[in-house]
Amino acid sequence: MSTTVAIILAGAVLTYLTRAGGHMVLSRFERIHPRVEAALNAVPAAVLTTLVAPAVYHGGPAEIGALLIAGIVALRASMMTMFLSGAAVLILLRYLLH
Repeated sequence: MSTTVAIILAGAVLTYLTRAGGHMVLSRFERIHPRVEAALNAVPAAVLTTLVAPAVYHGGPAEIGALLIAGIVALRASMMTMFLSGAAVLILLRYLLH
């Protein structure tokens, strides 16, 4: 087995254990405190920010354009439509600008 495959498998196992462990811990409580629930609800936005921020900071015109289009589409359409339109614009702009 190559090192790359081993790293991917280890990452998959650890991701699963993290998610399953969180579920097992939270399932032991009858009620979750509102502050804990608010913090858990903020996690997806925080993760998305950590993925998008480097592209904004280090990205070129193609990345910035794709982020702008995706942001505009996100105001009116679903998450999948936003993702696909951002990816399509990124691919198109990278092709045209390079």
